[in-house]
Amino acid sequence: MEQRHSLVVALVLDIKQHGWLTPEILSQAGVLALAFLFGIICSILLKPVIRRDPSRLGWLGEGVLRIVFPVVALLTAKIGMALLGLAFAPPFRLIAVADVLLLAMLNITVLTYLLGHVFQDAPWVPRWERRIGGIIWLAYALHVVGILPEIADALDDLSFHLGHQRISVLTILQGVASIAATMLVAMWLSRLIERRLMQARMLDASLRVMLTKISQTLLVVIAVVVALPLVGVDPSVLSVFGGALGVGLGLGLQKIASNYVSGFIILLDRSIRMGDMVQIADRQGVVTRLTARYIVLKSLDGTEALVPNDTLVTSTVVNQSYTDPNVFTKMTFAVGYESDLDLVLQILVDATRDIERIVQEPSPRGYVDSFGDSAVNVSVGFWLKDPENGSGGLKSDINLKVWRAFREHQINIPFNRLDVVHFEPSSKLAGDGNLQGVLTPQPSASSET
Repeated sequence: MEQRHSLVVALVLDIKQHGWLTPEILSQAGVLALAFLFGIICSILLKPVIRRDPSRLGWLGEGVLRIVFPVVALLTAKIGMALLGLAFAPPFRLIAVADVLLLAMLNITVLTYLLGHVFQDAPWVPRWERRIGGIIWLAYALHVVGILPEIADALDDLSFHLGHQRISVLTILQGVASIAATMLVAMWLSRLIERRLMQARMLDASLRVMLTKISQTLLVVIAVVVALPLVGVDPSVLSVFGGALGVGLGLGLQKIASNYVSGFIILLDRSIRMGDMVQIADRQGVVTRLTARYIVLKSLDGTEALVPNDTLVTSTVVNQSYTDPNVFTKMTFAVGYESDLDLVLQILVDATRDIERIVQEPSPRGYVDSFGDSAVNVSVGFWLKDPENGSGGLKSDINLKVWRAFREHQINIPFNRLDVVHFEPSSKLAGDGNLQGVLTPQPSASSET
């Protein structure tokens, strides 16, 4: 490690002592030039291959293109160093310095790729990509010149004991970095699994969501369990944390835990699925998203409500798409008693013909509902294929067709009529203010409502 930390100083001393034109330096420079050339060639050759069929690798292809150059160059440099060992005595400090720089480039490339895909569309990602890249370059530069080990030793001296475990500032920083790295990889894998599962159309939507949530939970747990031993932390401390978590769940996190458990129950029994038309209390809409804590219910007016999973388990939910995605819809009308009811029912049924959103088998049907005071109440019932798209526009089109057909066949639609008659009172008034005398009616005006 001491030799690697003083790579730059040792390389400068070698060049000052022997010059640039020694066989060892020239051979190392040739190996590095060849490594960089191979990296560039492989990157150029793979780019059209991956972009010719992007659906094969999906968004993994972008990551492959990013790491081709540093990986190929690093491997070529390692192979070249091994071959140089057959002719010259190590160390090969020029190649070693280049290896460190290529490794830093590879780490930055992988990290920015993972951040970009785990936190998609997050506004802070572009800014932090540059900052994290600068921090990694600085750390590798300090490591090469030998300053980073001194900083690490100073941080390691700042320590305290927790039981039998010695914990230093360096240990804490390493633990945070290890957990962050493993969590980032776990979240990336969960995103990868989620995309694959969501593309598996042969699986039910609820089953895909359930498998996605289970995989995310398992990957996060595995990431924490793997990260702790990497920094020397005994995994048995998780038992203490688990006990504290149990107390927290019992005291203050009951509702949150209930929502998560209810979420898995909903996914397992498949009582509510993606795309279902449901009514919860006074809210009606389409389930557009299922999460571990809540569902997203999108109303027909476009508003979205976040309904906790616990509410779905403990209250009555009307699922209009539970066994059949089609929803029965009924529209009512009123016609005069002199109307031909057979013709009226035929007009109503014809108005729903040749509409793509209406199921034609079973076919729409007309009904005589009741005989009112001044009209016969009729209706037409039909099955709607896509209730999640709303029915306002559809009903408007049907009403317009019925209106035109009624006018064509002179079918009367009864409506209330109010006659207003204006009287001209005499000039005599009673003592109590009432009109007295003969009231003379004036020409009347009628108003229809």
